[in-house]
Amino acid sequence: MAIHTQQSVSGFIASEPQLTYTAKGDPRFYARIGQEHYRREADGSFTELEPTFHDLVAYRATAERAYERLAKGDSFVAEGYAHTFEHERDGQTVESEEFVAKKIGHNLARTTYEVDRSRRAQAVAERETPATGPQTSAPPRRDPANTSSGLGL
Repeated sequence: MAIHTQQSVSGFIASEPQLTYTAKGDPRFYARIGQEHYRREADGSFTELEPTFHDLVAYRATAERAYERLAKGDSFVAEGYAHTFEHERDGQTVESEEFVAKKIGHNLARTTYEVDRSRRAQAVAERETPATGPQTSAPPRRDPANTSSGLGL
């Protein structure tokens, strides 16, 4: 089966994120994003150019999670698609573009943070507790942070 790919965008959150709701009541995340640009010089060095700014939106659960976790200045990576649309501005029809993020998170290459895995550890501990009857839970998943797989790998 072929690898599923989508468009992506990376940059930094340039405005205070906003959480609003659509006419249907769905959460909508909006932020103005910036992208840094560089020009490679003949000597191999790079010259920083002016950043460009764009609109980013996300909907439903992704919108709520993005609003909870992202703040102005954060570096991010998002997967989704570019959406071009027309709207009225000062009596004129203008074309605009926004990136619709289906998935979004911090850019690991530029962000330092800790991941809280306490819920996962608690779920594993509960599964490992001896059952008094037939076990109905799924087998424990391998924790990628634990390098001792028991498989001799």
